[in-house]
Amino acid sequence: MNIHIVQHEDFEAPGAYLEWAVSRNHNVTFSKVYLNQSLPETASNIDLLLIMGGPQSPDTTIEECSHFDAKAEIGLIQNAIKNNKAVVGVCLGAQLIGEAFGGSFEHSPEKEIGVFPIQLTQDGLNDPKVNHFGSELEVGHWHNDMPGLTTESKILASSKGCPRQIISYSNLVYGFQCHMELNSEVVELLIAADEDFLLTNTKHQFVQHPDKIRSFDFSEMNQKLFEFLDKLEAEYRNAAS
Repeated sequence: MNIHIVQHEDFEAPGAYLEWAVSRNHNVTFSKVYLNQSLPETASNIDLLLIMGGPQSPDTTIEECSHFDAKAEIGLIQNAIKNNKAVVGVCLGAQLIGEAFGGSFEHSPEKEIGVFPIQLTQDGLNDPKVNHFGSELEVGHWHNDMPGLTTESKILASSKGCPRQIISYSNLVYGFQCHMELNSEVVELLIAADEDFLLTNTKHQFVQHPDKIRSFDFSEMNQKLFEFLDKLEAEYRNAAS
């Protein structure tokens, strides 16, 4: 498979997504927009488009962040959808997918940073690509917002702090508000970017101390993500055959 990753910041690294791609011998290309690398003009040569997270929101303007062009990314996502490609969005990426389908992102009821359980909904338990997560799974979080919904989308998982953690927009398009790609390396990058806030927070009930986040074993969560990606790949190959 040809996998293209759009990365908005150095500290919002693909982590376990990249580990999966390398372990399956897939071809991986990047648009590291924080380095002013351009987006592909078309998704025609992409099999899986992966849009990572970032501190931006879908309504962040180019004037506010010169390296982030929300309209261009939404256009690329729409092109991928039109061409029946697989698309996965993480955090900001999930919100951009919602926008591509005509849904409007919203602020999450709670800021979540750390490791907290998500609960699968009935739709999630019925979804063959994520039902192996089980009824509850501890996963990573690092967000303020959540993806918009459409009449066709399905919420597959929620948490106490956020009602929209995993959303299916179609059989090949999924949005993950949560961060199942986190590993020890990515966590250190994220902590370094937010350490002052994490050390002084007293307001947000779903924001953990850096030491608490570091102590979590991310391996089970990563393996669950790998299985999801294997299933998504199989669905894509079946649809393309």
